[in-house]
Amino acid sequence: MLELPNISIIEGNAVRWGRIGNGPPLVAIHGTPFSSQVWRRIVPQLADRRTVYYFDLVGYGLSEMREGQDVSLAVQNRVLAALLAEWGFARPDVLAHDFGGATALRAYYLDGVRYASLTIFDAVALAPWGSPFVRHVRKHEAAFAGMPDYMHKALLRAYLQTAAHNPLSEEALAIYSAPWLGPDGQAGFYRQIAQMDQRYTDEVEPRYDRLDCPVTVLWGQQDDWIPFEKGEALAAMISDRPLIPVPGAGHLVQEDRPEVLVAALLKSLG
Repeated sequence: MLELPNISIIEGNAVRWGRIGNGPPLVAIHGTPFSSQVWRRIVPQLADRRTVYYFDLVGYGLSEMREGQDVSLAVQNRVLAALLAEWGFARPDVLAHDFGGATALRAYYLDGVRYASLTIFDAVALAPWGSPFVRHVRKHEAAFAGMPDYMHKALLRAYLQTAAHNPLSEEALAIYSAPWLGPDGQAGFYRQIAQMDQRYTDEVEPRYDRLDCPVTVLWGQQDDWIPFEKGEALAAMISDRPLIPVPGAGHLVQEDRPEVLVAALLKSLG
């Protein structure tokens, strides 16, 4: 497990973060409904080349969860920009997945944040996105937040499994479920789904162009959340390199094929 011993207060939210390793900074940004623990099998392999900074998005993992909180993509890029300023980074290397990809792209195009390199995979970036389950929760957030505990646990485990191509281990299911259990966690889980809104990618999608840094785009070939074709389209927009397909991987490449991510990062970081 990665440790997150540090707390930063950003826009009134307590954001938990940690770091490991030595060398130039690399910032890892997770997606939904996960936490920085998705990097637990990745960052130790990079620690001899980079100081890896990781954090839990607002409303996720060990970061603060509270009623009425804005946990949408609208706030996450501002949190990223604030953390980079606090850490004193002008151009860190960045690794981003899912909502983390949207966060990195929004920070680049809206906040003027710049990167030494960007490795992005299975990212929420191009319309349309949002599953039938997400659309249903958005209509009935209160009903889901008030479900009996046993029903929520069963739904959560089933939902998490759909992110991976291969069966998730009990360890992985426990790690990814933990932040979303209990009254606060359950409410937080449905809060973040209820605030998923395509307009936050719609407002930056017209700006997509080649970034002013090396960009590596990877995609799980068996991603049931965001089709492989979206990865091909995104790579053509923001990178001068072709998409790297990841066979045998779904949306959660960190669990299905972590070695592919590590190899791509080691190659791009040099």
